[in-house]
Amino acid sequence: MGSIRIIKKSCTPSFQRWSNNKNRILDFGYEMQKLLKWISQSGNVGLRVLWLILHLAIAIWYFLLGVVQSVESFLIATDILKRYEALDISKVRYLAVVIHSEEARHLSKVFELLQWLADIGVKSVCLYDAEGVLKKNKEVIAERFSNAKLPEGAAVNGPLVTCRNLTMEFVSFADGKEAVVKAANYLFVKHYANGIKEKLQFTEPQMGEALGAIGSGGAEPDLLLIYGPTRCHLGFPAWRLRYTEIVHMGPLKSMSYGSLVKAIFKYTMVHQNYGS
Repeated sequence: MGSIRIIKKSCTPSFQRWSNNKNRILDFGYEMQKLLKWISQSGNVGLRVLWLILHLAIAIWYFLLGVVQSVESFLIATDILKRYEALDISKVRYLAVVIHSEEARHLSKVFELLQWLADIGVKSVCLYDAEGVLKKNKEVIAERFSNAKLPEGAAVNGPLVTCRNLTMEFVSFADGKEAVVKAANYLFVKHYANGIKEKLQFTEPQMGEALGAIGSGGAEPDLLLIYGPTRCHLGFPAWRLRYTEIVHMGPLKSMSYGSLVKAIFKYTMVHQNYGS
């Protein structure tokens, strides 16, 4: 019986070099993945730190700005800054005040604001909040400034209430919505319901005419002051804001007499040009 010879075939040098290179490539790829992961994490940390620095810088800037405005407001209220004594209130023929509905529930602050406006010399003011909180409390507000009763029918279409020397108009979002519906019906009856179907593109003057015809045109405020967290007019009738200067005054709870005088004074010092 013949013997079986087992032959062990050794790896050739070229095969060993290929295997070693493959291992090095794998090791290099793994190290590169670790490096990229570290760079990514470091980059995220760097962005977060940069964001925190920018956020802190902006917060400090607004804090300092608030301090300056508070000091300036105090100096105005105490008549130390004499330039604001030259306030020509006759240039503000009609003033609108937009108040966020949640803040409008604090009637004591509304009373204080109206008293300031009366002291400054404002004759006519439109009070607006979207939910109609002020309109629902118009009798309370009127009694606060005058013991006289509201005129008959004052609760219809944005009533005008005269207390002492201050005439107040109360408007809500529902008034503007109702006005648009009535104006659309007016235009429909005028141009379509008579049997003559005119193909018209309604223009701004025609809409203004329709709003005036239904008694919802309303006076256009010279200046509109917004009290609340957002910088928008919160649904105040847009057709009454064609030439209105709009100023955001911040939250009602942090209002100040000096900032009110400053806002009105700045408006009276601006030269406005009207025309096409």
